[in-house]
Amino acid sequence: MKYYHAKTINATTIEAIRPKVEEELKKEGFGVLTEIDIQATMKKKLDKDYLPHVILGACNPVYADKVLSIEPTISTMLPCNVTLRQLPNGDVEIAIIDPLAAMGAVGNSALEVHAKEVNEKLERALANI
Repeated sequence: MKYYHAKTINATTIEAIRPKVEEELKKEGFGVLTEIDIQATMKKKLDKDYLPHVILGACNPVYADKVLSIEPTISTMLPCNVTLRQLPNGDVEIAIIDPLAAMGAVGNSALEVHAKEVNEKLERALANI
């Protein structure tokens, strides 16, 4: 099972496309709670050079509440990761976790309906970028 959805935006930068990513996530009820700058972290920790690469932790509080009420330890799998990765050719890949794949590992069928709804919202946000 594929664990993410992705699309490539031609000839842009992370800085240029990020506002649109956040805008489309917001339309679907998601806010960005966390950010990890892979490029800066790898340089600092390993002195290794990476192209720009950011992980955004996106959360829809309505759905977070629903799944936490069913399975409190699901918090280990929250929030939903959205990555923006500069490619060598100048394009940016945007990848979003597939909640159905992630929640499937938990083995609680009560989560499936919510994972499906969140997946639809994330796919819609990605399609509109």
